Amino acid sequence: MSLASEFKEFAMKGNVVDMAVGVIIGVAFGKIVSSLVENVIMPPLGKILSGVDLTTLQTPIGKAPDGTTDIVVKYGAFLQTIFDFIIIALVLFLVLKGINKLKKPSAPSAPPAPPRSEVLLEEIRDLLKKQ
Repeated sequence: MSLASEFKEFAMKGNVVDMAVGVIIGVAFGKIVSSLVENVIMPPLGKILSGVDLTTLQTPIGKAPDGTTDIVVKYGAFLQTIFDFIIIALVLFLVLKGINKLKKPSAPSAPPAPPRSEVLLEEIRDLLKKQ
């Protein structure tokens, strides 16, 4: 079997195609949530925090070997990324919780009736108890 035919067989399996669709939808949903965080949630939060932009927070730790460029630790960008992650995780949690609420809970089904032989054996037992 040639490499091309093996790859074609692998790529056409249902699980691989389903996974690819899931990844594509996940990336698109990630962009939606990132836009929500960046364009809807962060501006009011920045206003509440008196216009503080976390991404600009940094501290210099020295000069580069060429002596012209500062070496800085951009801890603000790191804090912003953590904050974005927390908001994205919260939004995903709320969306999944909402989706799960929309699913109709299945009504508990009645236990299946016992087989006819068991019913007959129970009747015989009950008749023997009466004697």
